[in-house]
Amino acid sequence: MDRGIDKYPIRIKFSIGYTASIICSSLLLGTHFLMLMMLLKGSGTQCNSKARAFSSEIMQVISWATTIVTVYIFPNKKYIKFPWLLRAWWLCSFLLSIICTALDTHFRVINHGTLGVRDYADYLGLLSSTCLLAFSIRGETGIIFSVPSGIVEPLLNGKTDEHSEYKRISLYSKATLVQLITFSWLNPLFAVGFKKPLEQEEIPDIDIKDTARFLSHSFDESLKQVERDGTTNPSIYKAIYLFIRKKVAINALFAVISAVASCVGPYLINDFVHFLTEKSTKSSETGYLLALAFLVANVVETIAQRQWNFGARQLGLRLKAALISRIYKKGLTLSSPSRQNHTIGEIINYMSVDIQRIIDFIWYLNIIWMFPVQISLAIYILHTDLGLGSFAALATTLIVMACNIPITRVQKRYQSKIMEAKDNRMKATSEVLQNMKTLKLQAWDSEFLQRLESLRKIEYDWLWKSLRLSALSSFIFWGSPAFISVVTFGACMLMGVELTAGRVLSALATFRMLQRPIEDLPDLLIVIAQAKVSADRITSYLQEDEIQKDAIEYVPKDQTEFDIEIDSGRFSWDLESRNPTLEGIQLKVKRGMKVAICGTVGSGKSSLLSCVLGDIEKLSGTVKISGTKAYVPQSAWILSGNIRENILFGNQYESAKYNKTVEACALTKDFELFPCGDLTEIGERGINMSGGQKQRTQIARAAYQDADIYLLDDPFSAVDAHTGTQLFEECLMGILKDKTILFVTHQVEFLPAADLILVMQNGRIVQAGQFEELLKQKIGFEDLVGAHSQALDSILSVENSSRTSESPIADDESNTDSTSNAELLRTQHDSEHNLSFEITEKGAKLVQDEEREKGSIGKEVYWSYLTIVKGGALVPFILLAHLSYQVLQVASNYWMAWASPPTSETKPKLAMNFVLLVYVVLALGSSLCVFVRAILLVKAGIWTSQKLFTNMLHSIFRAPMAFFDSTPFGRILNRASTDQSVLDLELAIKLAWCAFSIIQMLATIAVMSQVAWEVFVIFIPVTAICIWYQQYYIRTARELARLAGIQRAPILHHFAESLSGAATIRAFDQEDRFINGNVGLVDNHSRPWFHSVSAMEWFSFRLNLLSNFVFAFSLFLLVTLPEGIINPSIAGLAVTYGMNLNVLQASVIWNICDAENMMISVERILQYSNITSEAPLVIEESKPPNNWPEVGTICFRNLQICYAEHLPLVLKNINCTFPGRKKVGVVGRTGSGKSTLIQAIFRIVEPREGSIIIDDVDICKIGLHDLRSRLSIIPQDPAMFEGTVRTNLDPLQQYSDSEIWEALDKCQLGNLVRAKEEKLDSTVIENGDNWSVGQRQIFCLGRALLKKSSILVLDEATASVDSVTDGVIQKIISQDFKNRTVVTIAHRIHTVIGGDVVLVLSEGRIAEYDTPGKLLERPDSFFSKLIKEYSSRSQSLNNLANIHN
Repeated sequence: MDRGIDKYPIRIKFSIGYTASIICSSLLLGTHFLMLMMLLKGSGTQCNSKARAFSSEIMQVISWATTIVTVYIFPNKKYIKFPWLLRAWWLCSFLLSIICTALDTHFRVINHGTLGVRDYADYLGLLSSTCLLAFSIRGETGIIFSVPSGIVEPLLNGKTDEHSEYKRISLYSKATLVQLITFSWLNPLFAVGFKKPLEQEEIPDIDIKDTARFLSHSFDESLKQVERDGTTNPSIYKAIYLFIRKKVAINALFAVISAVASCVGPYLINDFVHFLTEKSTKSSETGYLLALAFLVANVVETIAQRQWNFGARQLGLRLKAALISRIYKKGLTLSSPSRQNHTIGEIINYMSVDIQRIIDFIWYLNIIWMFPVQISLAIYILHTDLGLGSFAALATTLIVMACNIPITRVQKRYQSKIMEAKDNRMKATSEVLQNMKTLKLQAWDSEFLQRLESLRKIEYDWLWKSLRLSALSSFIFWGSPAFISVVTFGACMLMGVELTAGRVLSALATFRMLQRPIEDLPDLLIVIAQAKVSADRITSYLQEDEIQKDAIEYVPKDQTEFDIEIDSGRFSWDLESRNPTLEGIQLKVKRGMKVAICGTVGSGKSSLLSCVLGDIEKLSGTVKISGTKAYVPQSAWILSGNIRENILFGNQYESAKYNKTVEACALTKDFELFPCGDLTEIGERGINMSGGQKQRTQIARAAYQDADIYLLDDPFSAVDAHTGTQLFEECLMGILKDKTILFVTHQVEFLPAADLILVMQNGRIVQAGQFEELLKQKIGFEDLVGAHSQALDSILSVENSSRTSESPIADDESNTDSTSNAELLRTQHDSEHNLSFEITEKGAKLVQDEEREKGSIGKEVYWSYLTIVKGGALVPFILLAHLSYQVLQVASNYWMAWASPPTSETKPKLAMNFVLLVYVVLALGSSLCVFVRAILLVKAGIWTSQKLFTNMLHSIFRAPMAFFDSTPFGRILNRASTDQSVLDLELAIKLAWCAFSIIQMLATIAVMSQVAWEVFVIFIPVTAICIWYQQYYIRTARELARLAGIQRAPILHHFAESLSGAATIRAFDQEDRFINGNVGLVDNHSRPWFHSVSAMEWFSFRLNLLSNFVFAFSLFLLVTLPEGIINPSIAGLAVTYGMNLNVLQASVIWNICDAENMMISVERILQYSNITSEAPLVIEESKPPNNWPEVGTICFRNLQICYAEHLPLVLKNINCTFPGRKKVGVVGRTGSGKSTLIQAIFRIVEPREGSIIIDDVDICKIGLHDLRSRLSIIPQDPAMFEGTVRTNLDPLQQYSDSEIWEALDKCQLGNLVRAKEEKLDSTVIENGDNWSVGQRQIFCLGRALLKKSSILVLDEATASVDSVTDGVIQKIISQDFKNRTVVTIAHRIHTVIGGDVVLVLSEGRIAEYDTPGKLLERPDSFFSKLIKEYSSRSQSLNNLANIHN
């Protein structure tokens, strides 16, 4: 029973239905009371036993009195639906009423009596109980409970409002039986969709049983049931079977009814021709009854077919939602080795392509039940007409089907190859999109474009092989009726079976019926093959190992004083490796301790945090934890959405706590810079935030959680010295002072404050203790401190001497900004990375909602598709081939009908041998046409899809960085996978079918009009109605299909985002929230998709009924026309064709609508084929000299930069020259334009005014490839690609092994790589996740060393490495780039102070530009204050270190 909501005082509005139910119940009470009174008077019953009659009427009176009371109290109980018991009682009373009325009337007629009071009471009772039956079927009381606030329950269909969850109801779940059969429950949606383009929030909800949450739970139950049967790895096949069996059984019933109904026509056609031949001797009633039988069979077939089609789609939706939810849940719990086996691209393929293939199989499942029914009935019909000849037909049918089996075997192999090739391409595409900035900066885009093209070439080759094979299957399908009929008629002649016109036509109709199973068999076998491959892939994924559930033991807080306890821990990322990642870990951390973890790059610092999180595989030992955890990973993980959502991370917003957290994490100033403060929309992966902002947002997220244990992986790497101190003091030692904190750090200055310092080396804790203790031990800790001290000494010496050096040439206009330096100092100045904050063009949104075309698909989209290959030269040939086939096919059937005698007594017009010979020739001709058409079609289709793919790929690769910053790569992947699949395999065939079905329908009409031109009288208006319906339908259907397409990308995007942050999600125990988020996104996609497929059935149902009407009209016409006007054989041929008219007419419109929906994929791919491109890669007439740039002087002249025409300037009038072969440092606060300046040098953003001149060459006048390939950069976010060490250092294969080894040795990575078995061919997994962040940073340095450019740019390049490694890198740079220009953006002041020149930027202008010495002479300079602040903070540490040395 559904109850309303108990809230507030409620106003009640009674519906007509509710009032009528009380009136009807009262009438029934009255009639039975009247009967009781009559019985008391001794009259009014046919019953022999008075006692029984009395008891019956008393029971009725009591029952109806109870019913009235029950219905009357509904409003108080807030019932929205009538209870089941009451509905069952109303149904029984209706049946009782019918029986009583029938019996009383029967007795009245027999006894020739007149109508009495009892009869009138019966009729009144029957009328009332019929009304109550209607209410019981509908089930709803219709009572409206309205709360004063305006919430209505259940709500009327008013205007929907985006935020009103109440107002969207499920039309489907409220539909009556008649509405379900006719699909008229969709009418309200069509009414809205016809007036204006539908929006997502206007689409009704799906039924509760179709929601992802319900289905996910149901599928999990099925898996548990399989597990209970005793399998450790539950079979997904068995689980799917349990999940779908009930619905499949209902669908199977409809499918079988449809198959049986479709055989009635061919069975009756011989009788119909017989009737037309002997019309004079037979009564018209026989003819009309035959016509009626045809009509009823067609209507039953229509209803059953529409219901099983709809049922199969609905089942597909359910399975899809269940599997997506399951795959998502699995993704969050995958262990690290399992995660390495499946890249994000692959798993997205499971979600988009593999699940779709399993759903396609569900659609074909019903064909399995229909198959034996159709063939058995067809052979039975043939046997009644042709006797033994039917066995020839059976044998031929089986031979044709057998031909398909080897084809399918090969097709299955091709399918798995296609999927493998698609996986590889998608994996590479996903990686390229994630690292597009690196590719552009390094000028590797052309190389990676070629790689993707070569992967696509492999996929294309397998697609072409598969499509060639499908063309052969198509030839067998279209040629089969002709082949079977030739063999059958030949066999009949040999056996002496007489071929009359009726028999021939019945046989031809039956052969056409056999064409369906023959067509479906290869499709079915292919779909089974595809589904098997896909299900196996998903099964292998779902059976991958998960994170160890028992790796961590949780201890209640009151039972221990330790928050973290690790005893004899051995851990490994790679279970096959002989050496564990961490060994002999002993650690006890008391509540509230601050534990610092330090060590060189790759020593196992991050792995130590992972073992506390339970992410790394535990080999032995115990890990005990007491309390909740919060985790800050080394590589910032930022979710799409606004900044506040990222910090709250699912918690309630508490203003005071939030402001305190934001302040402690030094984010207040940043929020002022953002256009909408903390509500500013963030791009994918935090693209419009600087590295420091991302890191601080992460720390704020952790701090706001108010956890007990904090695990911070190198939290200070991306922030400058000043901000680092602020974070340490106000956050770690401030708001988190009572918490247990483990932090990895390379910043030695933070170590003295730690209660415990762990020094890691080769996966072991080699030293543990407080700062002073470790310095005394002299085992290696002092190396880290020593390196830091040297760096500090260099600063102090500069500061003390304030050495003067030759001042560089700063142009006259070098305008020093008036902002006070003190103010500058108070704000952070970490690197602003990537886009400026003002890129947020439309309010606070950087990532706009996906663009969606509205209205009909433009003619130009069709035109582009048809003419993109050879100007569409193949299209006329394909149409001509099909037209020839159709003409020959009609001619062959016409010939057989005309030449065969109407009855066995009539003498044939021509010798049957000659008749058959002509038939064979015509059949062969038509088959040949089909073969030519099939080959041309698949060739044209694959060429077109390849051309569109190449255009899109080139367009995306040539797009400027701004496009990638504002486009989630899920959108691009969606086009490259799902939309491209439609183009590769489906669209060409679907478009061709539009033309083919129109040609077939015209042929059918031509044959019918030969016999009875009067059919046109009705056919023309019916066609007009069909066209009107099509116009009415397509407006809604098109928008539903578009919305379903758009709602697919967020699922993939959310999934990719969740996978990359799975460790963080698990650490914060937020799995349930993210699983709910995924469920919501799946439902958002299911809503338009479900209504889109339901709309197709709504439309098809109406078309089928209309064409059944035309067919019935033509039959009645043939029966009514006088004898002799028409040739019975040709009339029979018309009926044979007419039986197919409803299918044909529906398939024409169906194919047109389906093709239009599929053309949306072309529209979406074309959107990304015309992206505004960057400047040319190479400009032949202005190529720079081969040795350019030789000196490396960079001159900025009046440089002005903004990110879009309507946005404010980010860099304003920059005039200065970086002298060649010198070291230049660039400093400034967040948003001052440091990274924009770097991007301008590489032309990632183009100048609005002014120019940049490198060695007398204006960089805006040369090609981008010529520019970027001559410069080197070590970016802030180190990017690595899946492959090997060699391909990562030298993707263009320009250098020898010895050069690569030399570069690795200089980077201190040589020994590490030599220790691996494969040496330079050691694997690098997706994103380089099997190397530490520090090691990845050093790999980037290796690339720069190999490139040997005259200009090197360092963008926070040593942020993620320890002091020792940093010292080594600085040394390499100073030696190897001695005579080169080095431009450095840095947080570690010593990396800038040793330079020749320092540029200080503020708000996009030059604040200071001079030698470090000159700037230090001015105590009020921003630079001086920065140095003082840094040195005073570290001075105490330096003194301490010196004492111990």
